[in-house]
Amino acid sequence: MARFEPDIYAIDFGTSNSLLAAANRFETHAPIPLDERAEDPTILRSVLFFPEEPKLGERNCFLGKEALEEYVALGSRGRLLRSLKRFLPMRGFVRTTIASRSYSLEDLIAAMLRAMRERADRFFGANVTRVLLGRPARFSEDPEDDRFAEGRLRAAALIAGFTHVDFCPEPVAAARDFQGQLEGQKLLLVGDFGGGTSDFSLVRMTHGGFALSDVLGIGGVSVAGDALDGSLMRSKIASHFGAGVRYRVPLGDNVLRMPRPLMEKLCSPAEMSLLAQRDAQNFLRDVRSWALSERDRHHIDQLMALVDDTLGFVVFEAIEQAKKELSLHAQTRLSFHVPGIDIDQDLERDEFETGASREFAAIVAALDATLQRAGIGPEAVDIVCLTGGTARVPFVRRALQERFGADRLHSMSGLHAVTEGLARHARWLLGGSGAPAPS
Repeated sequence: MARFEPDIYAIDFGTSNSLLAAANRFETHAPIPLDERAEDPTILRSVLFFPEEPKLGERNCFLGKEALEEYVALGSRGRLLRSLKRFLPMRGFVRTTIASRSYSLEDLIAAMLRAMRERADRFFGANVTRVLLGRPARFSEDPEDDRFAEGRLRAAALIAGFTHVDFCPEPVAAARDFQGQLEGQKLLLVGDFGGGTSDFSLVRMTHGGFALSDVLGIGGVSVAGDALDGSLMRSKIASHFGAGVRYRVPLGDNVLRMPRPLMEKLCSPAEMSLLAQRDAQNFLRDVRSWALSERDRHHIDQLMALVDDTLGFVVFEAIEQAKKELSLHAQTRLSFHVPGIDIDQDLERDEFETGASREFAAIVAALDATLQRAGIGPEAVDIVCLTGGTARVPFVRRALQERFGADRLHSMSGLHAVTEGLARHARWLLGGSGAPAPS
């Protein structure tokens, strides 16, 4: 069997997970193993870990499953970074300091992309410098911020060693993965529900594929799995970390509550590290001394342990697992026990959906807006293709069934659909078959 020789890599750099496939003019290659320690080696967790004090001659950065293992082995001493993709449209995130070294956001994302490129080069015995990157339908509702985000992702790819960078909207790539299953011409709505964004595309497609002019509309919103995890933290778990603490400033008469902006940082693993800054730590120590009850002081102690031991990631892992359980069952229990933190919290699906009503409304509004901009009603859609874990959340499923009917919903191949669709699109970019020429 001839060895596959790639000319282009197709990378789905995700908020939670990243995958890489490949293509040349004649064929595509399925997603390759990127993380030998992972349960599914083709899936690389989009996680970086920088040890606090790396030993001389040893690596100062770990990725994927190895990053999580090193984080645990070193007792959380270091910097664990996740959800980097969500910062791309945020102009305020310029640089961060890790172990006395300054990194731009592009540098951090480039570390992931470079590792993926080098592992793929070793796998294929090649040196590939062209890449097709998936991107959300919208990084941001603001067109300028959307262009800014794509520019940063392009810069990261160039830093990583790629010299030619193309982009394809992720829901369009997912549609490419579905094209071979069709008979006749169909109107597809593709919903890609990832960790950071919920993206939609409307595509008129046949078995042979589609032209770019057949993409009738794309849309999306920066609300998905991570935001739902944050809502669960906000509504049910944050109280264990001081969200409801009451305190009275010395010589003051008013009873105060923990400031909401401070607690909002608790609802995002990416922003939780801000609670470790000196001014936030000093404030929390003051609140502890001013707290009105021993219970309130206990909750502040748990928050301090969460921040001091950099346990945000593992807490959100437990929250994400609880969210998955609520997709299968009407209730579950979140139990989290480490030194300094003891949580046993019963959770109910109805309460979760109420607490996440703002996030659910944003996802549904983005779906409806995509249809409206294309001038297409739900009744005209033949098939609804769904990918991503959030598509399994009952509220999202119900909203789709109400609009399109259960018989038109089709679940796609898990995390691989977008990447395999990107590979097909990459082959087409090289002049191979797989789609009609754009009109």
